[in-house]
Amino acid sequence: MRRREAKQRIGFATAVVAAVLFVLWQSPWLLIIILCATALSGLGWVLWKAHRRERTGDRAWREQNRRMELERSMATIDAMSWQDFEHYVAELCRRDGCTNVTVTGGSGDLGADVVGTLPDGRHLVAQVKHYAPHRYVPSGDMQKFVGTAKLEHKADVALFVATCPFGKAARDLAVRHDIIAVNRDLFGAWNSGAPLESLLPLNGSGDGPRRKPNTTRKPEADTA
Repeated sequence: MRRREAKQRIGFATAVVAAVLFVLWQSPWLLIIILCATALSGLGWVLWKAHRRERTGDRAWREQNRRMELERSMATIDAMSWQDFEHYVAELCRRDGCTNVTVTGGSGDLGADVVGTLPDGRHLVAQVKHYAPHRYVPSGDMQKFVGTAKLEHKADVALFVATCPFGKAARDLAVRHDIIAVNRDLFGAWNSGAPLESLLPLNGSGDGPRRKPNTTRKPEADTA
């Protein structure tokens, strides 16, 4: 029974092939059309694959250049204006997956220079200070941000970004009120590629160990 069915299938397939060959023999133009269509389809597929590879490579090249532009030296950061620095911080937030990032700095911003949404959906509010490296963020600046970040702007994550260290009083305020203090050292790490979320638990650390006062006195020189 199975052999008979197999023979029937082979016979049917042979008949179909013979019919197709007969039609093509009688109409050679149809064979030419089929061959041309097949060749054009193959050529189109090859071109599409090449275009796709080129676009992928171009996208990767652009992303690499974009990251290289972001990873600027701290000397370049220090030379920025405070307005440019606010936009640069916003771009770093976008790099790390934040969405709806907006620079709102200016008069009447109530301490919110950059706002956005973290990848996990939390509302981000950032205060940005472009100070000289030798300065310290005073407690007064932190007090203002503490008073507005969560009460006024409903921040889930409040970020205080500075190009200098934080004074002890300002850092203590940040810790007590759950403000993420990104000092110069932490910003340098962020600027060099560390993701923003990896910095959130550190909160102001990174100034290095406190220097102990030098209690040893140099011997006095002999006097004649």
